[in-house]
Amino acid sequence: MKVLVTGGAGYIGSHAVRALLKVGHSPVVLDNLSHGHRAIVEGVLDVPLIVADLADRTAVDQLLRNHAIEAVLHFAAFTYVGESVSDPSRYYANNVGGSLALLDALVAFGSERGASPPPIVFSSTAATYGVPQQELISEDHPTAPINPYGASKLVVERMLADFGRAYGLRSVVFRYFNAAGADPAADLGEAHEPETHLIPLVLDAMTGRRPAISVFGRDYPTADGTCIRDYIHVSDLADAHVLGLEQLMASSSTSPAIYNLGNGTGYSVQQVIDAARTVTGRDLSVVSAERREGDPPVLVASSAKARAELGWRPQYPELTVILEHAWAWHQRHFPSNTGNL
Repeated sequence: MKVLVTGGAGYIGSHAVRALLKVGHSPVVLDNLSHGHRAIVEGVLDVPLIVADLADRTAVDQLLRNHAIEAVLHFAAFTYVGESVSDPSRYYANNVGGSLALLDALVAFGSERGASPPPIVFSSTAATYGVPQQELISEDHPTAPINPYGASKLVVERMLADFGRAYGLRSVVFRYFNAAGADPAADLGEAHEPETHLIPLVLDAMTGRRPAISVFGRDYPTADGTCIRDYIHVSDLADAHVLGLEQLMASSSTSPAIYNLGNGTGYSVQQVIDAARTVTGRDLSVVSAERREGDPPVLVASSAKARAELGWRPQYPELTVILEHAWAWHQRHFPSNTGNL
Protein backbone atom coordinates (compact mmCIF):
# COMPACT_ATOMS: atom_id res chain seq x y z
CA MET A 1 0.00 0.00 0.00
CA LYS A 2 1.25 3.50 -0.83
CA VAL A 3 1.42 5.45 2.45
CA LEU A 4 2.26 9.14 2.80
CA VAL A 5 4.31 9.84 5.95
CA THR A 6 4.36 13.53 6.81
CA GLY A 7 7.32 14.43 9.00
CA GLY A 8 8.91 11.13 8.03
CA ALA A 9 12.42 12.59 8.26
CA GLY A 10 11.98 13.17 11.99
CA TYR A 11 12.49 10.98 15.04
CA ILE A 12 9.21 9.07 15.34
CA GLY A 13 8.29 9.45 11.67
CA SER A 14 11.48 7.78 10.45
CA HIS A 15 10.90 4.80 12.73
CA ALA A 16 7.33 4.55 11.40
CA VAL A 17 8.69 4.48 7.85
CA ARG A 18 10.86 1.51 8.78
CA ALA A 19 7.89 -0.25 10.41
CA LEU A 20 5.89 0.22 7.21
CA LEU A 21 8.72 -1.18 5.10
CA LYS A 22 9.02 -4.25 7.32
CA VAL A 23 5.44 -5.31 6.56
CA GLY A 24 5.64 -4.59 2.83
CA HIS A 25 4.09 -1.13 2.48
CA SER A 26 5.54 1.57 0.20
CA PRO A 27 6.04 4.79 2.21
CA VAL A 28 6.58 8.22 0.67
CA VAL A 29 7.93 10.95 2.95
CA LEU A 30 6.82 14.59 2.90
CA ASP A 31 9.00 16.80 5.11
CA ASN A 32 10.07 20.44 4.97
CA LEU A 33 13.32 19.43 6.76
CA SER A 34 12.96 22.22 9.34
CA HIS A 35 13.70 19.56 11.96
CA GLY A 36 14.01 16.39 9.86
CA HIS A 37 17.09 14.80 8.31
CA ARG A 38 17.41 14.23 4.57
CA ALA A 39 20.19 11.66 5.03
CA ILE A 40 17.93 9.45 7.14
CA VAL A 41 15.28 9.21 4.43
CA GLU A 42 17.51 9.00 1.38
CA GLY A 43 20.45 7.12 2.87
CA VAL A 44 19.21 4.90 5.70
CA LEU A 45 15.60 4.27 4.72
CA ASP A 46 15.97 4.71 0.93
CA VAL A 47 12.41 5.85 0.24
CA PRO A 48 11.07 8.77 -1.84
CA LEU A 49 11.38 12.18 -0.17
CA ILE A 50 9.38 15.23 -1.23
CA VAL A 51 10.74 18.38 0.41
CA ALA A 52 7.76 20.69 0.83
CA ASP A 53 5.52 22.25 3.42
CA LEU A 54 2.02 20.99 4.15
CA ALA A 55 0.74 24.48 3.35
CA ASP A 56 2.03 24.07 -0.24
CA ARG A 57 -1.22 22.75 -1.66
CA THR A 58 0.16 22.34 -5.19
CA ALA A 59 2.99 20.12 -3.92
CA VAL A 60 0.68 18.05 -1.73
CA ASP A 61 -1.90 17.60 -4.49
CA GLN A 62 0.81 16.47 -6.92
CA LEU A 63 2.25 14.05 -4.38
CA LEU A 64 -1.12 12.43 -3.71
CA ARG A 65 -1.78 11.97 -7.44
CA ASN A 66 1.72 11.02 -8.59
CA HIS A 67 2.19 8.39 -5.89
CA ALA A 68 -1.44 7.19 -5.79
CA ILE A 69 -1.51 7.59 -2.00
CA GLU A 70 -3.87 5.21 -0.22
CA ALA A 71 -3.36 6.26 3.43
CA VAL A 72 -1.49 8.80 5.57
CA LEU A 73 0.57 8.78 8.76
CA HIS A 74 0.69 12.39 9.95
CA PHE A 75 3.65 13.30 12.18
CA ALA A 76 4.59 16.75 10.86
CA ALA A 77 4.33 19.26 13.72
CA PHE A 78 6.29 21.53 16.02
CA THR A 79 6.63 19.87 19.43
CA TYR A 80 8.43 22.13 21.93
CA VAL A 81 6.14 23.03 24.82
CA GLY A 82 8.15 26.05 25.98
CA GLU A 83 8.40 27.48 22.48
CA SER A 84 4.65 27.04 22.02
CA VAL A 85 4.09 29.24 25.08
CA SER A 86 6.44 31.98 23.87
CA ASP A 87 5.32 31.82 20.23
CA PRO A 88 1.82 30.31 20.02
CA SER A 89 1.16 31.81 16.60
CA ARG A 90 3.88 29.62 15.09
CA TYR A 91 2.32 26.50 16.62
CA TYR A 92 -1.23 27.19 15.56
CA ALA A 93 -0.11 28.18 12.06
CA ASN A 94 1.96 25.01 11.60
CA ASN A 95 0.23 22.34 13.64
CA VAL A 96 -3.36 23.41 13.00
CA GLY A 97 -2.97 25.25 9.69
CA GLY A 98 -0.72 22.60 8.18
CA SER A 99 -3.06 19.81 9.27
CA LEU A 100 -6.08 21.64 7.86
CA ALA A 101 -4.30 22.04 4.52
CA LEU A 102 -3.51 18.32 4.50
CA LEU A 103 -7.07 17.28 5.35
CA ASP A 104 -8.47 19.57 2.66
CA ALA A 105 -6.10 18.00 0.13
CA LEU A 106 -7.16 14.49 1.18
CA VAL A 107 -10.85 15.33 0.81
CA ALA A 108 -10.26 16.86 -2.62
CA PHE A 109 -8.16 13.86 -3.70
CA GLY A 110 -10.90 11.46 -2.66
CA SER A 111 -13.56 13.54 -4.37
CA GLU A 112 -11.76 13.64 -7.72
CA ARG A 113 -11.55 9.84 -7.64
CA GLY A 114 -15.17 9.46 -6.59
CA ALA A 115 -14.08 7.88 -3.32
CA SER A 116 -13.72 8.70 0.36
CA PRO A 117 -10.53 10.51 1.45
CA PRO A 118 -7.48 8.36 2.19
CA PRO A 119 -7.61 7.44 5.88
CA ILE A 120 -5.17 9.07 8.29
CA VAL A 121 -3.32 8.08 11.46
CA PHE A 122 -2.62 11.19 13.52
CA SER A 123 0.28 11.67 15.92
CA SER A 124 -1.19 13.42 18.97
CA THR A 125 0.12 13.79 22.51
CA ALA A 126 -0.58 13.22 26.19
CA ALA A 127 -0.29 17.00 26.49
CA THR A 128 -3.94 17.13 25.41
CA TYR A 129 -4.88 15.92 28.91
CA GLY A 130 -3.28 18.84 30.74
CA VAL A 131 -2.77 18.39 34.48
CA PRO A 132 -3.77 14.78 35.24
CA GLN A 133 -6.63 14.11 37.63
CA GLN A 134 -5.41 10.55 38.24
CA GLU A 135 -2.08 8.77 38.09
CA LEU A 136 -3.02 6.21 35.42
CA ILE A 137 -4.53 8.08 32.48
CA SER A 138 -7.04 6.44 30.17
CA GLU A 139 -8.55 7.84 26.98
CA ASP A 140 -11.68 9.04 28.76
CA HIS A 141 -9.66 11.37 31.00
CA PRO A 142 -10.80 14.99 30.44
CA THR A 143 -8.80 16.94 27.85
CA ALA A 144 -7.70 20.32 29.18
CA PRO A 145 -4.30 21.24 27.68
CA ILE A 146 -2.28 23.85 29.55
CA ASN A 147 -0.02 24.93 26.70
CA PRO A 148 -0.49 25.86 23.02
CA TYR A 149 1.31 22.72 21.85
CA GLY A 150 -1.24 20.44 23.52
CA ALA A 151 -4.07 22.73 22.49
CA SER A 152 -2.98 22.67 18.83
CA LYS A 153 -3.00 18.88 18.82
CA LEU A 154 -6.45 18.77 20.42
CA VAL A 155 -7.80 21.14 17.76
CA VAL A 156 -6.62 18.71 15.07
CA GLU A 157 -8.29 15.82 16.89
CA ARG A 158 -11.55 17.78 16.79
CA MET A 159 -11.00 18.57 13.12
CA LEU A 160 -10.68 14.85 12.40
CA ALA A 161 -14.01 14.17 14.11
CA ASP A 162 -15.69 16.94 12.10
CA PHE A 163 -14.12 15.81 8.81
CA GLY A 164 -15.27 12.28 9.55
CA ARG A 165 -18.87 13.38 9.96
CA ALA A 166 -18.88 15.74 6.98
CA TYR A 167 -16.58 14.08 4.43
CA GLY A 168 -16.25 10.46 5.50
CA LEU A 169 -12.58 10.78 6.55
CA ARG A 170 -11.55 7.77 8.65
CA SER A 171 -8.90 8.34 11.32
CA VAL A 172 -6.97 6.90 14.23
CA VAL A 173 -5.46 9.18 16.89
CA PHE A 174 -2.50 8.16 19.04
CA ARG A 175 -1.74 10.14 22.19
CA TYR A 176 1.91 9.51 23.05
CA PHE A 177 3.57 9.65 26.39
CA ASN A 178 7.42 9.87 26.43
CA ALA A 179 8.91 8.46 23.23
CA ALA A 180 12.44 7.20 23.85
CA GLY A 181 15.14 4.85 22.60
CA ALA A 182 16.31 4.09 19.08
CA ASP A 183 16.00 1.39 16.44
CA PRO A 184 17.85 -1.76 17.62
CA ALA A 185 20.00 -1.55 14.46
CA ALA A 186 21.38 1.76 15.83
CA ASP A 187 20.98 3.55 12.49
CA LEU A 188 17.88 5.53 13.49
CA GLY A 189 17.67 7.59 16.66
CA GLU A 190 16.89 10.85 18.39
CA ALA A 191 18.67 14.02 17.24
CA HIS A 192 16.73 17.17 18.09
CA GLU A 193 18.04 20.72 18.08
CA PRO A 194 17.51 21.92 20.70
CA GLU A 195 17.20 18.67 22.68
CA THR A 196 14.60 18.66 25.45
CA HIS A 197 14.01 14.96 26.18
CA LEU A 198 15.46 13.44 29.33
CA ILE A 199 17.21 10.33 28.00
CA PRO A 200 19.24 12.00 25.22
CA LEU A 201 20.06 14.85 27.62
CA VAL A 202 21.41 12.33 30.14
CA LEU A 203 23.47 10.60 27.45
CA ASP A 204 24.77 13.97 26.23
CA ALA A 205 25.92 14.74 29.76
CA MET A 206 27.66 11.37 29.94
CA THR A 207 29.59 11.99 26.72
CA GLY A 208 30.55 15.58 27.48
CA ARG A 209 28.27 17.07 24.84
CA ARG A 210 26.71 19.06 27.69
CA PRO A 211 28.20 19.82 31.12
CA ALA A 212 25.42 18.42 33.31
CA ILE A 213 21.82 17.29 33.54
CA SER A 214 19.30 19.38 35.47
CA VAL A 215 16.72 17.70 37.69
CA PHE A 216 13.72 19.99 38.01
CA GLY A 217 12.37 19.40 41.50
CA ARG A 218 13.34 16.89 44.17
CA ASP A 219 10.41 17.49 46.50
CA TYR A 220 7.58 15.73 44.66
CA PRO A 221 5.44 13.19 46.55
CA THR A 222 7.26 10.23 44.96
CA ALA A 223 9.64 7.66 46.41
CA ASP A 224 12.79 9.63 45.52
CA GLY A 225 11.22 13.09 45.19
CA THR A 226 11.58 13.35 41.40
CA CYS A 227 8.86 13.26 38.74
CA ILE A 228 7.66 9.93 37.37
CA ARG A 229 6.98 9.51 33.65
CA ASP A 230 5.99 6.75 31.23
CA TYR A 231 8.73 5.97 28.66
CA ILE A 232 7.71 4.12 25.49
CA HIS A 233 10.21 2.74 22.98
CA VAL A 234 10.01 4.59 19.67
CA SER A 235 9.95 1.32 17.70
CA ASP A 236 6.93 0.20 19.72
CA LEU A 237 5.24 3.49 18.86
CA ALA A 238 6.00 2.87 15.20
CA ASP A 239 4.54 -0.63 15.33
CA ALA A 240 1.34 0.77 16.83
CA HIS A 241 0.94 3.01 13.79
CA VAL A 242 1.06 0.03 11.47
CA LEU A 243 -1.60 -1.71 13.56
CA GLY A 244 -3.70 1.45 13.58
CA LEU A 245 -3.40 1.68 9.82
CA GLU A 246 -4.51 -1.92 9.43
CA GLN A 247 -7.56 -1.23 11.59
CA LEU A 248 -8.41 1.84 9.49
CA MET A 249 -8.29 -0.09 6.24
CA ALA A 250 -10.66 -2.72 7.63
CA SER A 251 -13.11 -0.28 9.25
CA SER A 252 -15.92 1.83 7.85
CA SER A 253 -16.31 3.99 10.96
CA THR A 254 -15.83 7.72 10.46
CA SER A 255 -15.46 8.46 14.18
CA PRO A 256 -11.80 8.83 15.23
CA ALA A 257 -10.48 5.90 17.25
CA ILE A 258 -8.32 7.37 20.04
CA TYR A 259 -5.58 5.41 21.80
CA ASN A 260 -2.96 6.13 24.43
CA LEU A 261 0.50 4.74 23.76
CA GLY A 262 2.60 4.11 26.85
CA ASN A 263 4.03 1.23 28.84
CA GLY A 264 1.76 1.69 31.83
CA THR A 265 4.83 1.76 34.07
CA GLY A 266 6.42 4.93 35.40
CA TYR A 267 10.06 5.66 36.10
CA SER A 268 11.33 8.65 38.04
CA VAL A 269 13.92 11.07 36.72
CA GLN A 270 16.39 9.71 39.27
CA GLN A 271 15.67 6.13 38.19
CA VAL A 272 16.42 7.06 34.58
CA ILE A 273 19.73 8.64 35.61
CA ASP A 274 20.70 5.63 37.75
CA ALA A 275 19.74 3.17 35.00
CA ALA A 276 21.76 5.14 32.45
CA ARG A 277 24.80 4.91 34.73
CA THR A 278 24.37 1.14 34.88
CA VAL A 279 23.85 0.70 31.12
CA THR A 280 26.72 2.95 30.01
CA GLY A 281 29.18 2.41 32.85
CA ARG A 282 29.62 6.17 33.02
CA ASP A 283 28.84 8.95 35.43
CA LEU A 284 27.57 12.47 34.89
CA SER A 285 27.12 15.74 36.71
CA VAL A 286 23.63 16.32 38.08
CA VAL A 287 22.32 19.76 39.05
CA SER A 288 19.21 20.23 41.18
CA ALA A 289 16.86 22.94 39.94
CA GLU A 290 13.48 24.38 40.88
CA ARG A 291 10.28 22.68 39.80
CA ARG A 292 8.91 23.65 36.39
CA GLU A 293 5.41 25.08 36.35
CA GLY A 294 2.83 22.54 35.21
CA ASP A 295 4.96 19.44 35.86
CA PRO A 296 2.70 16.89 37.60
CA PRO A 297 4.35 14.42 40.03
CA VAL A 298 3.22 11.33 38.11
CA LEU A 299 2.17 10.91 34.47
CA VAL A 300 1.59 7.33 33.33
CA ALA A 301 -0.59 5.97 30.54
CA SER A 302 -3.13 3.22 30.50
CA SER A 303 -2.70 1.62 27.07
CA ALA A 304 -5.21 -1.15 27.77
CA LYS A 305 -7.44 0.02 24.92
CA ALA A 306 -4.65 -0.19 22.31
CA ARG A 307 -3.67 -3.62 23.59
CA ALA A 308 -7.25 -4.90 23.51
CA GLU A 309 -8.46 -3.38 20.22
CA LEU A 310 -5.26 -3.31 18.15
CA GLY A 311 -3.45 -6.30 19.64
CA TRP A 312 -0.52 -3.99 20.37
CA ARG A 313 2.22 -5.47 22.54
CA PRO A 314 5.33 -3.37 23.24
CA GLN A 315 8.44 -5.38 22.41
CA TYR A 316 10.83 -3.24 24.45
CA PRO A 317 9.06 -2.18 27.67
CA GLU A 318 12.12 -2.35 29.95
CA LEU A 319 13.83 0.96 30.73
CA THR A 320 17.27 -0.66 30.51
CA VAL A 321 16.59 -1.90 26.97
CA ILE A 322 15.32 1.52 25.91
CA LEU A 323 18.53 3.02 27.28
CA GLU A 324 20.73 0.36 25.68
CA HIS A 325 19.26 1.10 22.25
CA ALA A 326 19.51 4.86 22.76
CA TRP A 327 23.14 4.50 23.91
CA ALA A 328 24.10 2.31 20.94
CA TRP A 329 22.74 4.91 18.54
CA HIS A 330 24.31 7.76 20.51
CA GLN A 331 27.75 6.15 20.28
CA ARG A 332 27.33 5.63 16.54
CA HIS A 333 25.95 9.10 15.84
CA PHE A 334 28.42 11.01 18.03
CA PRO A 335 31.59 8.87 17.71
CA SER A 336 33.95 11.68 18.69
CA ASN A 337 32.28 11.94 22.09
CA THR A 338 32.36 8.30 23.16
CA GLY A 339 35.83 8.02 24.66
CA ASN A 340 36.27 7.38 28.37
CA LEU A 341 35.55 10.46 30.43
